[in-house]
Amino acid sequence: MPLFPPGTPVGVSIDGRPLAAYVRAYVSGGRVYAPVEPLLTRLADRLWFDGETLIVQRGERSVRIRLDPRERAELRGTYVPAAATLRALGAAVSYDGAAHRLNVTVPIRAVIASPTPFNAAVPLVSPSAVFTPVPPSTPRPLWTGSPMPRRTALPFPPPV
Repeated sequence: MPLFPPGTPVGVSIDGRPLAAYVRAYVSGGRVYAPVEPLLTRLADRLWFDGETLIVQRGERSVRIRLDPRERAELRGTYVPAAATLRALGAAVSYDGAAHRLNVTVPIRAVIASPTPFNAAVPLVSPSAVFTPVPPSTPRPLWTGSPMPRRTALPFPPPV
């Protein structure tokens, strides 16, 4: 939702790293509105439109945001309520009013483990021998004597 005139500018940091200075969020009516691009595009796994609704997905969570049809063409100018949207995606959001900073903490995703994790107590199986055929040797040319004499004269000028 565009804000005209914009409210107080707010800096945004994700896991302690600030977003670029040109990206600004704004406070209006006691809420912080942040741009979809680049805030949600950095945190989301997928973004897509379903008619006039922007669907943001991160992991198993998804958020549906209804947009004005004029805003759909350009995500850079689209602002959404930051706290509600980011909390629905699983992030922790806090606002520091004195510093005018929105702090977003994204939970670390679980590491997918292999079905058979490494166990140092289990003895290792030595690799078995693999049959590898020996390639045949390349035949070498045989020297059979001196070369045949040249049949054409060399292009030297005649002696004087």
